[in-house]
Amino acid sequence: MLSLCASVFLAALDTSIITTALPTISEHFHSTAGYTWIGSAYLLANAASTPSWGKFSDIWGRKPILLGASIIFFIGSLLAAVSVSIQMLIAARAIQGIGGGGLIILVNICISDLFSMRKRGAYFGMIGMVWAFASAIGPILGGVFTERVSWRWCFYINLPITGVVTIVLYFFLHLHNPRTPMWEGLSAVDWAGSLTIIGGTLMLLLGLELGGVTYPWKSVKVICLIVFGVVVGVLFIIYEMKVARYPVMPMRIFKYRSNLASLGVCFCHGFVFISGTYFLPLYFQAVLGATPILSGVYLLPFAISLSLVSAATGIFIKKTGKYLPAIWLGTSVLVLGFGLFQDLDLTANWAKIILFQIVAGIGVGPNFQSPLIALQTKVAPRDIATATATFGFTRNLSTAISVVIGTVVFQNEMNRHSDTLIAALGPQLAAELSGGSAGASVGIVAALPPDQQAVARLAFFESLKTMWIMYVAFAALGLLVSLLVGNQKLSKDHTIMKTGLNQEKTAPTTIPEANATLNDEEKQVSGGDLAISKETRDIAPKVEA
Repeated sequence: MLSLCASVFLAALDTSIITTALPTISEHFHSTAGYTWIGSAYLLANAASTPSWGKFSDIWGRKPILLGASIIFFIGSLLAAVSVSIQMLIAARAIQGIGGGGLIILVNICISDLFSMRKRGAYFGMIGMVWAFASAIGPILGGVFTERVSWRWCFYINLPITGVVTIVLYFFLHLHNPRTPMWEGLSAVDWAGSLTIIGGTLMLLLGLELGGVTYPWKSVKVICLIVFGVVVGVLFIIYEMKVARYPVMPMRIFKYRSNLASLGVCFCHGFVFISGTYFLPLYFQAVLGATPILSGVYLLPFAISLSLVSAATGIFIKKTGKYLPAIWLGTSVLVLGFGLFQDLDLTANWAKIILFQIVAGIGVGPNFQSPLIALQTKVAPRDIATATATFGFTRNLSTAISVVIGTVVFQNEMNRHSDTLIAALGPQLAAELSGGSAGASVGIVAALPPDQQAVARLAFFESLKTMWIMYVAFAALGLLVSLLVGNQKLSKDHTIMKTGLNQEKTAPTTIPEANATLNDEEKQVSGGDLAISKETRDIAPKVEA
């Protein structure tokens, strides 16, 4: 379990450690465009590759694919550490993103294979705690490495840990290994489905990434990327429904209202929580004048409360067998916590800064794992891996979209202050602090005279305040959607799930009887036609959880 946690730690750390090193790296390679793409390459590759990992592990087994993801992450980290050009670094970050996406998804799948539905909540909570901790210390470590040693250590640090983790997993992770022949497995992979979901995701996210920054939103390139991304996504759904023999994302996962609601909660949760880690540091730096490293320190109340509540939620689910109270508590407090951010002050009010972050962290923590457990209770055992990958894909997609939409709202609000900024700072500085340049020009504020600083900081403060309203609305939407999540009894018995092509061909696609108790509303939605197959419970011997 320690090695599984270390795998998640590395993947999460690599998302955030680079943030404080980006200016130094861009300056080293004399590339201003690289500032955006060093981070985006990792996130884009991570999101696009997520759906495929689950199906690969169904065909070849969890352990070989997890080890493969670890090796890919190691190679990407090594190439990033020794990069001699910005192009090489961006490519290496994409390789890291592919491996990192596999690590996080496969760890969750392995936990699902190792533990009963009742027990796995505690381990999902542990994973959520590790993820939050890594995300919190990432910017601090990145700043320390950049200032004290070299930015390359942001990547070198991964090598010894990844090496040890890979060796430990090889010898001590014991899961069913089907030993599927390579060519037989390759012929069974849903290549068309994998390529369409990767292509559609990349086009959509690239369009959102480029819009308003590299190109105007109304440019042909941005419009085509977004439109074709959506069209390819629709084609992917049709192909998975009608053609795919072993679909990478089986459409039967979406058969029940509760599953759609669980994924909806996941989307809203991801959309909101990423704004805290992305925009609170902007508040600390642009409004309060903190350094990048200090802004990471200031974020600790949010990260610590999130981590502790995530772990506590897992223990609660294990003890009570109930996940709905955790979902409802989390979504309710999420609305409150992010609503409180609108009441932050123009100057450092530490009571508010700490208390509001703690409340927001309490709202974020419960829903890292609770919606996933709700989803897993209403899918067949053979679909656990693909359902988990779909859940991860939904979260990755929501976080990527969230940052773009949040930035657009923030930039539009900064544009509303352009006249005031021009009057106080002049046209050139005002242009750098408004529109698409606002978030990347925080350092300019610190260099301004005190009277001009006050004007610039007020513009940032009021723009961020308006932006939080949008995130509160999404948190409220998540609360409403959570009311549609079905209630299931979590079994203490555990069915050992076998993998491989034989299971793909013969395993039932119906929900186990222990997980098939529907509430009245769910029965009405499904038409009462849920087929319960007793074979499902006999896929493999049960072990007492």
